[in-house]
Amino acid sequence: MSERRSPTIRRRRLGAELRRQREAAGITIEAVAEQLECSASKISRIETGHTTATPRDVRDMLRIYGVVGAESDELVQIAREARQKGWWHPYSTVLVGAYVGLEAAASSIRAYEQQVVPGLLETEDYASAMIRAARPDFSPEQVQQRVRVRLGRQSLLTQDDPVDLWVVLDEAVLSRPVGGDKVMRDQLNRLVEVAQLPNVTLQVLPFEVGAHAGMDGTFTILSFPEPGDPDVVYAENATGGLFLEKSDELQKYSFIFDHIRAAAKRPEESVEYIARLAEEPLWKWRRKDSP
Repeated sequence: MSERRSPTIRRRRLGAELRRQREAAGITIEAVAEQLECSASKISRIETGHTTATPRDVRDMLRIYGVVGAESDELVQIAREARQKGWWHPYSTVLVGAYVGLEAAASSIRAYEQQVVPGLLETEDYASAMIRAARPDFSPEQVQQRVRVRLGRQSLLTQDDPVDLWVVLDEAVLSRPVGGDKVMRDQLNRLVEVAQLPNVTLQVLPFEVGAHAGMDGTFTILSFPEPGDPDVVYAENATGGLFLEKSDELQKYSFIFDHIRAAAKRPEESVEYIARLAEEPLWKWRRKDSP
């Protein structure tokens, strides 16, 4: 598998390696900051991948740790690549770029969604209607920016080295006619179409299962091709989202996802069910209350 050169994942990998080298040298963050005449918080943010380090910063840090030669050159090169702009950079004012960067670098994505179709599977009309409703404060231009980014992200499913996507949709996602009848029917047909891709697995978690392991909310687990890049969980909320990387957190969400997919309809049954809903939608079955 070819490496996905996302600047986000390169920055994260670089920070982890710099932290490993510092700890191996037995040097504190404060001591490094003092020698580089910068704040300790800057060193900490570089090591956690929240700040992009310049190649000079990396070279100076590695000199303090006693790392020279080819190993130093490789990490300096990673620092150069981590400073490159991702394709999503022009849209950073309306987008959490960190998530898109990690998504672009992932080899597999496992997601549970309670309310809406995930961005990688949305039609243009569905995405536009959903964003307008969820963010009434957005201008039409901001809505279109978000839609363009979502459509751009979908190339991950069909590129030469496609991401493996496994999505479990709560039945509520299929029951809410976002954008109206036609837009939602087209979206359901799109789900059926995308589910035919060999790298996409789609399941529906039906209402009749009752309470289940995913009741706490929507989440995505991103896995990466390099052994040195641990999984990341992204738990989305109204203010953006939360990244979780601790081993116990990763184990918890993997455990939850396994239970959710075990409770859901099998993939082939799910796709057949979605196809039927495109013909006879749930929102058409329910009797409307009298005025």
